[in-house]
Amino acid sequence: MSLELFTFVLFLGAIAAGFLGSLTGLGGGVVVIPLLTLGFGVDMRYAIGAALVTSIASSSGAAAAYIKEGITNVRIGMFLEIATTTGAVLGAVIAIWLDKKYIALIFGCVLIFSAIRTITKKEEKIDPLAPSDKLAEKLKLNGSYPTKEGVVNYKVQNVAAGYSLMTLAGVLSGLLGIGSGALKVLAMDTAMKIPFKVSTTTSNFMVGVTAAASAVIYLQRGYIDPGLAMPIVVGVLLGAFFGSKLLPKINVKKLRMIFSIVIFFLAISMMYNGLTGKL
Repeated sequence: MSLELFTFVLFLGAIAAGFLGSLTGLGGGVVVIPLLTLGFGVDMRYAIGAALVTSIASSSGAAAAYIKEGITNVRIGMFLEIATTTGAVLGAVIAIWLDKKYIALIFGCVLIFSAIRTITKKEEKIDPLAPSDKLAEKLKLNGSYPTKEGVVNYKVQNVAAGYSLMTLAGVLSGLLGIGSGALKVLAMDTAMKIPFKVSTTTSNFMVGVTAAASAVIYLQRGYIDPGLAMPIVVGVLLGAFFGSKLLPKINVKKLRMIFSIVIFFLAISMMYNGLTGKL
C-alpha cells in the first residue's frame, strides 16, 4: 500500500471513529486504537500517541462551546484535573515500560466495561433536597446549569470518592490513550451525583489537559508520529462534527446497543492479539 493510499484510508477510518464516538459518548479513541493496531498493524504505543493528540484537538474545540453555554462546571473541572493529570503522567510512565500484551489486556477490559456502562446507562434523577458534601461546600463546587424549563441547581456529593476514581481514570487515560469516559461517568454521575449534562461537558473540558500531560511522555519517547496523527486528528474532528449534527435525529439507544456489541468484539480481538503476541 502506498503512503498516499494509507493516509487516505486512515483518514476515512478516523472519520468513522469520530462519528461513532460522538454518537455514543465513548470518544474516537476506542475505535482509533483498534483500527491502527488490528487493521494496520501499527505498534500499540504509536497508536496510543496518535489517540492522545486526537483527544487534545477534539476536547479543545468542544470545551469552549460548552463553557459559553454555561453547562460546564469549571471549578469541578479544575479540581478534578489535579487527579486526572497526576494519574495520566503515572499511566504514561507505566505504559512506556509495561509489556504491550498487558496494555492490550487492560485496554480490552476497559472497552468491555465501557460497553456495559453504555448499555446500562439510566436516566438521571436529581434530588434537590440531597445533602451537600462539606468538602464540596468549602471548595464551592455546587452549581447550576440552564435548561429549557429554567435553571437547575445541583449539589455535589462524595468528593473524596470521586477524586479517587478520577485519579484511576487518569492512569487509564495515560496508559491506554482513551478518555476513560466510563470511569469518569462513574466518578461524576454515580459517586458525586453531578447531572449528566454537567458531568459530560466538564469531562470534555478536562480531557484535553489530561491527554496533554501524558502526551508529553510519549513525545519524549518518540511515540508520536505526525504523519500518523495528523490524518487521524482531522478525520476524527470531521466525524465528530457530522455525528453531532445527526445526533438529535436518530435513535441513540439502539445505536449505543449496536456500537457496544462492536466494541465488545473489538475488545476480545485486542485481548486475543495481545496474548498471542500479534500486536
